[in-house]
Amino acid sequence: MNPDLYRLVETVRRTGEEHTLWSPGDCIVVAVSGGPDSVILLHILQELSRDPELGLRLVCAHVNHGFRGKESDEEAEFVRGLAQRLEIPFELGVFDIPTYMKETGKGGQLAAREKRYAFLHKVAAQYGASAIALAHHADDQAETVMMRILRGSGPSGLAGMKLKRREKNVELIRPLLRIYKNELVQACDRSSIPYVIDSSNLVPKYARNAIRLDVLPFLGQYNGQLADSLNRLAEVIGEEDDYMRLETERLYAEMVTWQNGGAAFQLRGFTSLHAALQRRLIKLILNYLPLGTDDGDFVKVEAIRKGAVQDRPTTWVLDLGRGVRCYREYDTIRFVPARAENPHYTYVVERFPAEVSVMDTGQTLRFTRKHAGLGLEGPMKDGNGEAAFDADEIVYPLTVRSRLPGDRMNVMGLNGSKKVKDIFIDEKIPPTLRSQIPLVTDASGRILWIPGVRRSSAAAVSEKTSSVLHVALVRNPDPDPGV
Repeated sequence: MNPDLYRLVETVRRTGEEHTLWSPGDCIVVAVSGGPDSVILLHILQELSRDPELGLRLVCAHVNHGFRGKESDEEAEFVRGLAQRLEIPFELGVFDIPTYMKETGKGGQLAAREKRYAFLHKVAAQYGASAIALAHHADDQAETVMMRILRGSGPSGLAGMKLKRREKNVELIRPLLRIYKNELVQACDRSSIPYVIDSSNLVPKYARNAIRLDVLPFLGQYNGQLADSLNRLAEVIGEEDDYMRLETERLYAEMVTWQNGGAAFQLRGFTSLHAALQRRLIKLILNYLPLGTDDGDFVKVEAIRKGAVQDRPTTWVLDLGRGVRCYREYDTIRFVPARAENPHYTYVVERFPAEVSVMDTGQTLRFTRKHAGLGLEGPMKDGNGEAAFDADEIVYPLTVRSRLPGDRMNVMGLNGSKKVKDIFIDEKIPPTLRSQIPLVTDASGRILWIPGVRRSSAAAVSEKTSSVLHVALVRNPDPDPGV
C-alpha cells in the first residue's frame, strides 16, 4: 500500500474510533461521485473492511443527475467499474433533475440534493445499512462555513457539517471531514487510483463554486491559513453549540407542555433565562410545530422573545405563518396550530335529564330539572362549576354553543349587559382557551350561563320558584389505559 494511502487509512481509522462512526459488522453505503474525494473514500473504507475485527460491509452508490448528458453517463460507468474491481455491490440511481426542477420550481443544487439523498436512504434501507458515508473534506467544510457567514447564520450554522448526524434512522458520516483535498488527490495520484473530474465544479455560477473559486482565494490574501481558521471556527462553535443544544433540550423538558397539538410555557421561568437560551427554546418549539425554522427566521424568533419579556401588553397574538399562531396570555406563551383551534359547535337540549359532551374540551354539561325545595334554592356563586335557574322563566329548547363575535350577557349583580369578550378579559381567561368555554343559551337567545366563569341575571331562583333547572360542568374521566 502506498504510504500516502496508508496514512489516510490510519487517520480515518482513528477518526472512526474516536467518534464511533461505525461498529463491527456494520453495513455502510458509500456515496461515490467518481471524483478523487469519494473514490479515495471508497478505497480507504475497503481497506478498513479487510480488518476481521471490524467486518465492515460496503455498498457503492452513485447518482446520475442527468445534468451533463454523455459525461454523466460515462461517470456512472466509471464508478460501476470501480465497484466491480473492488468487488463491492453497486447501486445506480438515474434522475432527470432538469425536469424535476421545472416541475417543482426548485434550484438545481437543491433539486439534485433531494433526489440524491432520497436514493441513498433507499439503498441504505435495501441493504439494512447503519450509515451512509459522504466524502466531504476539510475544504468543503471551509466553504460551508464561509457560505453560512455570508448568509448571516447563527452558531448552529457556523458549526458547519457534522462528522456524524442521524437522519431517518441512518447515520450520515463524513470520515474525511478533517482531511484537506490536496492530501486526497495526492494519495490517488501516488497510488495510481483513477478518478474523474466533474466539469460543473469549475463553473462559478453555483454559489459553492463561487466561494471556492473566487471568495476564498481573495480572502486568502489576508490570511494564508484561511481554510484552517474556518475549520477551527466550525469545530469550536460546534462543540459550544452542542452544549447549548443539550441545555436547551433540558429546559424544554422542564418548561414546555403540549396539549391539542399546541405548546406552551410559563413566563416566570423563561424571563430569567439568558437571551441566547430564550431564542433557542423558542426555535426548538417552532421546529416541533408544522412549520419549522431556518436561520432566516431570526426576526420571527426575536419578535416572540421580545413580546414575552416585555411587561405590556399582557396579551397579544402573532401570526407565524402556515396556520400557526403565537399567543401571549398573561403569564403564558402558547403556540397554537390552526388545526388545534376549536371549530364552532352547537348542541340542542330539549329533554331532561340530559348530558352534553363539549367538543374537544374533555368536559360535560349535565342538566337536571327538579322541584324547588330540594336544596337548590338561591343563585349559585359566580364562577362555580354549577348554576341553578327558575325552570319556568326559561324559553326552551336550550342550546350549548361556542361563543360568537358580539355575544353579550346580562351579568348577575350588574345593571345592563356586558360583552362576553370583556367578561373573559376581566376574568383573565387566556384567549386560546376562550373558544373551549361553552355558552348555555335559551330559545330567546339569552345567554344564561358561561360555565365556570359567570352567571347571567336571567331566570334567577326565588321564593316563588316552583321548578329548578340545575346545570353542572364536570370533567370527563380519563380513559382507562387498560381498555
